Formats: sequence, C-alpha cells, structure tokens
Amino acid sequence: MKKLIFFPIFAAVALLNACNSFSDSGVLFDGTDAGRWEATGGEYIVEQGFLSLKGIDTKIVLKNARYRDFELEMELRTVDGGKGFVAFHSDISLGKGYRIAVNNDRNDPVWWKMTGSLLSVRNLTKSSVRDGDWFKMAVRVEGQAVTVSINGNPVVEYIEPAAPYRVTPNEGALLSDGTFGLASEGGEIQFRHIAVRVIQADKATVQSQLTEAIDEQTDDIIRLHQEDFPVLDYHVHLKGGLTKDEAAQMSRKLGINYAVAPNCGIGFPITDDEGVLAFLDNMRSQPFILAMQAEGREWVTTFSQAVRDEFDYVFTDALTFIDNKGRRTRLRIPDETWIEDEQKYMDLIVDRICEVLKEPADVYVNPCFLPEPMNSQYDAFWTEERMNRFIDALAKSGEALEINARYKIPNKAIIMKAKEAGVKFTFGTNNGLRDIGKLEYCIRMKKECGISADNMYKPSIKI
Repeated sequence: MKKLIFFPIFAAVALLNACNSFSDSGVLFDGTDAGRWEATGGEYIVEQGFLSLKGIDTKIVLKNARYRDFELEMELRTVDGGKGFVAFHSDISLGKGYRIAVNNDRNDPVWWKMTGSLLSVRNLTKSSVRDGDWFKMAVRVEGQAVTVSINGNPVVEYIEPAAPYRVTPNEGALLSDGTFGLASEGGEIQFRHIAVRVIQADKATVQSQLTEAIDEQTDDIIRLHQEDFPVLDYHVHLKGGLTKDEAAQMSRKLGINYAVAPNCGIGFPITDDEGVLAFLDNMRSQPFILAMQAEGREWVTTFSQAVRDEFDYVFTDALTFIDNKGRRTRLRIPDETWIEDEQKYMDLIVDRICEVLKEPADVYVNPCFLPEPMNSQYDAFWTEERMNRFIDALAKSGEALEINARYKIPNKAIIMKAKEAGVKFTFGTNNGLRDIGKLEYCIRMKKECGISADNMYKPSIKI
C-alpha cells in the first residue's frame, strides 16, 4: 500500500533549533571497548582490535545517543560474504531512519543494493571494494542532505525533499534524529574504528537544499528504488564532451546507476586490445559498471576473448552488416542503406539479426531497429512471423534484450513475446550527446509489460 510522507519545512528547521539535547562528538569504538553499544539481537565479539558481528540477525545500537547533523566515519570490512547495514536517525529497534548497505558479495542475487547504498532511495549496483578488504565509509547528514563516501569518494548524494515518496515498508526511511545501529544479515562484518563529529546546519542551508531537491511526487526513479527494482542504465556513453566525473555526479543526483561503454571496433574510438586495456585502467576506480559496445561484424576477431572478458558484459547490435550485394550497411545512415523492395529488405534485416545473435555477446541492443524510410510502419513490418523468428533466435542465444530509450524500441508486442520466452532485459539510453535522460520509454514498457526485478539481466561484475 502506498503511503506519501510529507515532512514540512518548518519541522526540519525546528529540529535545527533543538541542539542542546543532542549527543557530542567522539569515538564510538576504538578497537578495544564496545561498552557504548548494546546488543538487541544475536551477539557481538570484540577481538584482535575489531568489533565483529556475525550471523543473519545480529544487531547492536549505540546507547543513550541522539544525533541530527553529523559526520560518521568508520573503518570496516566484510568477511565470508558478510552483509548488513549501518543505521542512523534510528531507535532501539532499528525501525526508523535510514540504512546504509554493507555488501560486497558480487554473487548476491539481489545485486543492486551494494555497499554504500542509501537503502530504498539510492540503491547502488556496484561496490567499489571487495570482500576481505578494509575500507573507510563516511556518512554525512547536514540539513536535508545525506552524503555517503567510500574511501573518500562520494557514492551517494541525496537531498530529501519536503514531500518524500515512500511506500510500505519504507515509511520510516526519513530524516529526523536518533541513534546509530549496526547489523549483520549474513557472513561477518568487522569494524576497527567508529567516530562521529557533530556539525551544524543553518536555516539558509536547509532552504537551499529543499530548492535543489527532486520532486519525488513526479519522479519515476524514486518509485523504482522504493519497489526494490534495479535502477541501472545499461547503455551510457561518454560522448558530447561528457566526462566521467560529470557522469558520476549526474548519476548521484538523479539516482540512476550507469554502465559506461566505449565503442569498440574498426573506425571507432577503440580499435584494439591495447585501447581496451587503457580504457579499463582509466575507469576501474570509477563507480560505473563497465561494458563493451562491440561494433561491426569484425569485433569477434578484432579483440581477443581474454580482453573482452575484462568487461562486466559485452553488447552489440545489428545496425552494421554486409547486404546481399556485398555493401557495408549501417542502418542509421540513409546514404548507407539501399532499399529497393521494402518487404525483401525487411527479410534481410531479420536474416542479419539472427546471424548477429550467434555472436558471443551478452546483450542485444538497439533491437529491431528499422531505417528511417521504414520506421513509420514499424509495427506493420514486424509481423507475427518475423517477431517469432527473432524471439526464437534471441532465446536460443541466451542474450538479454535491451529496451532502448533513445529509439523507443522494440515495441510492446516484441517485449511481451521476449518476456514469455524467458528472455532477460536491460534498460539502455544509448546517448549520442551529453543528455543521458531518465529511461522514460524503458520505464513505460516496464509498467505496461509487467517487468519485474527477476526479469532483469545481472551483469557479471569483475572490478
């Protein structure tokens, strides 16, 4: 049942004026003494200089504490696939406030709530740290703004608006004040240092933040997070002057995770293994999933399998092929598309798509694209027989099917057939310039076709 939460501006300002009853800055765990924490489920252990939480329902809460605006810093690691969360603005039951995910398990079937996620409002599809490695996490709350950083790099920058959108069971995920909590939900999480520094947020800061906040009553992205759906644009390019830093900032602002893909092939920015490795070296530390867009039909021999396997997944399309007269065709370029008989040309397109689906890619993108002279009759050209042939080849390939926001393809009929055949999906923008967009067509098809989280493709994240 949906429940809309309204948090008036005057309430936020009132909280700022009640600082006298708040707790002070200080060290909350120094590696030896956990006396400030109280177990509310399971047991915790202090040994070898760290605080250890194990099991599926181990929770501890900071006693007699109340914080509103603060910066919480900790050093921690996960062991044996450990996962859980850090809570703030919470209570003894950890039933209110926000939770920050701790999860570095790349094999987790719920792969879109990784370390640093501000759960239910800014879920992250990639963790920048690995199981077993110590890392630093900082959580800063100032007025309406929540920032989560991992090893000094921001991964979440969320501003809670005056009227947040929340649904069951996330009604309590709101800013107020309260204590901190730590929880294990499997495996083991170890902490070796925890400290808090109290900060002050003035009224002008709060007013400015509320002006910048996204209107969640009209935002589709928050609805995806609230329903526990992976929010990932699987097809983003650094084009039109868009830098990796600008893309990361845009991702944090909009709440959409990005998979960034270079165009790889003859005549494209990356043409060999050396170029791929240089790209990956430059991007490994970034918060993006990394994909390869394989261009042209030569890509299988142009790039070695070992190098292709360095990407989290590979995608390709059938926009480039050799026609029946030996001409290199690019369907998106009118001067390179020779249409003499539209029905025969449509059969040629389907033939080439089925051939492309035999290539060793993970995702088929820009799917069922038609050249401009034929696109106005898209539904008519994609007859039942042609759709069935395509879906049969797609299902046999094991590839996922992109729902493409830029070209608004494929149509609903094709998507429904793919879903019935058990095909997985990706949502992709395929931006040509700086404007990446908000996956509007993809989200509309998700709603109309009943696509769930289980229907979405899970990248094999390697970095």
